[in-house]
Amino acid sequence: MIEPAAGAEAGALLAQLAALLEQEVRGQPKAPGLRLVEGAHDTGLRVSARLRDFEVKDLLSLTQFFGLRPDTFSLAVNCLDRFLARMKVQPKHLGCVGLSCFYLAVKATEEERNVPLATDLIRISQYRFTVSDMMRMEKIVLEKLSWKVKATTAFQFLQIYYSLIHGNLSCERSKYLNFERLEAQLKACHCRIMFSKAKPSVLALSIMALEIEEKKLLELIEVLKCLQTHSKISDRDLAFWKELKLAPNRNLKMER
Repeated sequence: MIEPAAGAEAGALLAQLAALLEQEVRGQPKAPGLRLVEGAHDTGLRVSARLRDFEVKDLLSLTQFFGLRPDTFSLAVNCLDRFLARMKVQPKHLGCVGLSCFYLAVKATEEERNVPLATDLIRISQYRFTVSDMMRMEKIVLEKLSWKVKATTAFQFLQIYYSLIHGNLSCERSKYLNFERLEAQLKACHCRIMFSKAKPSVLALSIMALEIEEKKLLELIEVLKCLQTHSKISDRDLAFWKELKLAPNRNLKMER
């Protein structure tokens, strides 16, 4: 059973989890559109998975350079993937699209004093387009996303799962489940488009499950199973994404 620090705290976390689970499907990129990106070749006609992944790595570098929050990065990736799943984007426009999605995510999550200037974003990224170009692209992105920037992300689930699970460890063993390490693994997943087809809750729990198994934290297996049941995640789905994370280059036969 789930036994974090206090019953009231656990209840609040479970209420947050229920709200996220109810919302998560609404703001996710469409799998058929992502598959089109995955199947694209580097011919200059459409952004390929390779180019998308490079762009996300650039956005991660920007996040780190400006000291922005990890949930800002997760939301930026979500916005980019939602747009790419809806629109056929030529590679020459990807930088402007990516930076526009990033800027929208920054303004949606960061405190105003932490929002960098658009000119600084363009300068650091070494792009040739102007602020006016980026503002025009930002409007296009907003229109295609139906003016809905915010969405439920895997980072939010990872935070809640960690808070609920970590309290079940003794003081001596709590150091073996490190949130920064889990966060780094999620960022690495964001840099591979294949993981954007996973439901955020499933991706977050698969990362948590693999870490628990690797560190042999057997006392957490029961609480992990409780969270899996609470989140209505099937054994099949959890096993699939765990396997894909362990062997991302292997061709798995399950259709996604």
